[in-house]
Amino acid sequence: MTQGVLYIHSAPRALAPHIDWAASGVLGVPSHLRWEVQPLEKGLLRSEMTWRGREDTGARLVSALRGMPEVRFEVTQEATAHADGARWSCTPDLGIHHAVTDHAGNIVLTEDHLRGCMERAGSDARALQREIGIALGEPWDEELELYRHAAEGVPMRWLQRVV
Repeated sequence: MTQGVLYIHSAPRALAPHIDWAASGVLGVPSHLRWEVQPLEKGLLRSEMTWRGREDTGARLVSALRGMPEVRFEVTQEATAHADGARWSCTPDLGIHHAVTDHAGNIVLTEDHLRGCMERAGSDARALQREIGIALGEPWDEELELYRHAAEGVPMRWLQRVV
C-alpha cells in the first residue's frame, strides 16, 4: 500500500463530475472532490485530495484522467519499501511527464536516462542543460507553477481504498 496526492490544478467546470467519477472508479470509493474556483482563469475549477491504495494507484489515476482535454493535473505517489515513488504532471500543451522519486520526493534520474540526455546533447553544454531540464520536468513545472500558487491554503481530504 502507498499514498499520494491528486492535484487538479485547473479543469473546465463541465469536466468536474467526470474527473470525480474517474477518481472514484480508480480508488473504489466515492471521491467527492471539493471543487474551488481557480482564480487564474474564468470558468475553471481546481481540487486536490490525498489517497491511499495499491502501488499501481498513481498510474491508474493518470490513465483515467489523461484523455480529458484542458485539464492540468499532477499525481504524486510516495515511495514504499518495495517501489520507488512517482510524480506525474500533465498539461494540455505538454502532455504527461513521469518522474521517479525517492523517499524525500526528489526526482531520481537513472544512469540510462542521463546517458540519453548526454547522447542527444552531444558536446553542446546548453543542450545538455536543456535535456536534463526536460528529464526533471522543468517545462511542466513552469506551466503549472502559477496554478499551484493559486491553490495555497486549500484544505485536503484523505480517501482510503479498502482492499
